[in-house]
Amino acid sequence: MATQYGINGTTAKGIAASVERAVSEGALAPGAALPPVRRLSDDLGVSPGTVATAYKELRQRGIVVTRGRGGTVVAPAPAVASRRPPKVPEGLRDLAGGHPDPLLLPGLVPPNRLSPGARSHRSTPRLARLEDAVREWLSLDGIPAEQVTFAHGALDLIGRLLSVELRPGDAVAMEDPGYHHLLDLVTALGLRSIPVAVDEEGVRPDALRGALRAGARALVCSPRAQNPYGGCFSVARRDALAEVLQEAPEVLVVENDHASAVADTPLWTLAAGGLHRWVHVRTVSKLLGADLRWAAAACDPVTLARHDGRLLLTSGWVSHLLQETVYGLLDDRGTRALLTRAQETYALRRSALQRELRDRGVEAHARSGMNVWVPVRDESAVVNGLRSYGWWVAAGARFRLASGPGVRITVAELEPADAARLASDFATVLGESEATYGG
Repeated sequence: MATQYGINGTTAKGIAASVERAVSEGALAPGAALPPVRRLSDDLGVSPGTVATAYKELRQRGIVVTRGRGGTVVAPAPAVASRRPPKVPEGLRDLAGGHPDPLLLPGLVPPNRLSPGARSHRSTPRLARLEDAVREWLSLDGIPAEQVTFAHGALDLIGRLLSVELRPGDAVAMEDPGYHHLLDLVTALGLRSIPVAVDEEGVRPDALRGALRAGARALVCSPRAQNPYGGCFSVARRDALAEVLQEAPEVLVVENDHASAVADTPLWTLAAGGLHRWVHVRTVSKLLGADLRWAAAACDPVTLARHDGRLLLTSGWVSHLLQETVYGLLDDRGTRALLTRAQETYALRRSALQRELRDRGVEAHARSGMNVWVPVRDESAVVNGLRSYGWWVAAGARFRLASGPGVRITVAELEPADAARLASDFATVLGESEATYGG
């Protein structure tokens, strides 16, 4: 086994480096089993403790995971390699990417007023006018905005917070199905994901209570436009979740409102629920464009201090040039009108596809956002079947922990006139797939 996978070394660090090299070069693929500790120790002529230490280091760094009797395997998204989606085959209509419609994004024009180079960016990391604009933006949705901070996107901020708050091996309650980059991030940080089931109203209170009892020290969730399921909090659901979280005041609640201004549902935020530790994150990738790697967050004072303390020691601050660009767009009347049109357009396109699927007897979930989640028996059969009709959708495996299979369809650029054809093709493919199972 050791020879087969090229694992070598006589020390724990050497063995760990060998495994990491094999993973990064593709010799050990995600899910590949590593040799049992005793077998590898015999093969390499080292003690079992040396191999166990190597495996522990690899687990802490998010390269491998341990599955009880299933042994130690390469993580689904190891920290030394990126689990990127398959390349869209030529000639297919891409409905898999999760990206906004480029025609509903504003043009990016660099500001004509740049930050003076002599100013200390570390002492004034946030532009005051953008900070004020963010406070007003968040306060309109009932979010306590006394303490705000910025980051280079939501993943940057959430990753920094989790690395400060938690230690390798700690557990995080994660939506299931959920946003695949966040699932990958948790693994890369050496943390454990505890799946929390979602429905049309987002995180289910019973599932959250179970995750907290299982030892989750943080919760990452979306209050609306949940990706990929499309759920959104109702008032009752928000209140039920807040009640569960009151029983665990030490748990950090991370609320990722990634769609915000283009989500066609109101925000019922957990941040208004009197929680002890919380952060509400907003990014602008879906609103203003993916090249604007900027996010704002409101949070409790302790979370703010810990985040900004780590930020100061790493990147230091978010580019003032970037902040000027974001402020210029958020303050622009034309951009605000475009965001309103985008919100209406995404809602129209999403509801059109959901209606067409429903008319053909196909279950689909999409109460908000720009994606539709369709449960299926065989993801590969559906993805490949739709490919033969010229459509490219995302297999659900990248989004799932313990939930059932499905596919995600991004409707951001899908005109209602095309929804009927897609739904018809989907129903045909689904019928062929189910026939394979015997009906």
